[in-house]
Parts: sequence; structure tokens; C-alpha cells
Amino acid sequence: MSTRINAVCCDITDLATDAIVNAANTTLLGGGGVDGAIHRAAGPELLQECRQLNGCRTGDAKITKGYRLKARHVIHTVGPVWHGGNSNEPALLTSCYRRSLELAVEHGLTSIAFPGISTGVYGYPQEAAAEIAVSTVRAFVASNSSLKEVIFCCFSESALRVYEQLLAE
Repeated sequence: MSTRINAVCCDITDLATDAIVNAANTTLLGGGGVDGAIHRAAGPELLQECRQLNGCRTGDAKITKGYRLKARHVIHTVGPVWHGGNSNEPALLTSCYRRSLELAVEHGLTSIAFPGISTGVYGYPQEAAAEIAVSTVRAFVASNSSLKEVIFCCFSESALRVYEQLLAE
């Protein structure tokens, strides 16, 4: 069985996948952008569960229930802040995608949606981040076929075009 990988432009909180990925901060207690939107849509129970997780290191991921979201779970991952690319950012961003996929498989999930991790306030350049996202997902699903669908959920039409071009290659 092959994994379907695609990109869409929509609000990630509206997706009915097994898991959506949250571009979280190290506290896991909510913030701006995608993180804030996911926390608001999931309701206060998400924050209560996140308080029990004792935060998360950059490049790692942790899983919670989805609560009021259409997604059954939220996988919280902490992307790197962009400092020009010489502070291990590519390896840390790769780790975010890999650890999120590993958690999905460990929990028997078959569909997952990713936002553009680190491309908001953390400043990671969109195209470089998308290349890492697509190559990491492709490498992972090549050796693990339990995932049926991976979605890259884009916030803008310009981001969607970047992903569509990469996925067409």
C-alpha cells in the first residue's frame, strides 16, 4: 500500500485526520499562529493535558488527544528558530517531521496533517522548510507503509504552490 501525500490550503483545525501537527513552542502551553489556533479550537482540555507533558525540546514531538477538533490527536512538535541556517536548523526541522511521523505510527494512526513548521514567527524560509518537509516525509513513508495519507496544510496560496511544485517532482 502506498501513502498518499498531498498539499491543501485550508485551516488545519478543520481537518478530520487521525492527527494534526501543532507547530508548538517548548512550553506546549499555546501561543500565536497555528499553536494558538489549535489550542482555541481544541478547547481548555488540551491545555490541561499539555501541562502534564513538561514541555518539549526543539526537534522532538509529543502527542495528546484532539478534544474538540475533528482530528483525534494533536502531535506537538517544536521547530527551530531560524538563525540563518548555521545553527543546526535543518537537522532540527527534519527531526520535527520524523518524530511526528514516528509518533503517528507508534499510536496506530494512518493520516496526519502538517502545517509549515517554523515558517511563521520562527522565520524559517518557506521554500527551504518545504523541501525538508517533503523529503523527510517521502523518506519516512518509503520504509513505513502504515500511513495512508500525509497532508501538508498550507496557510497561503503561495505556500501551496511551493508544496505542489515539490510534490510534482
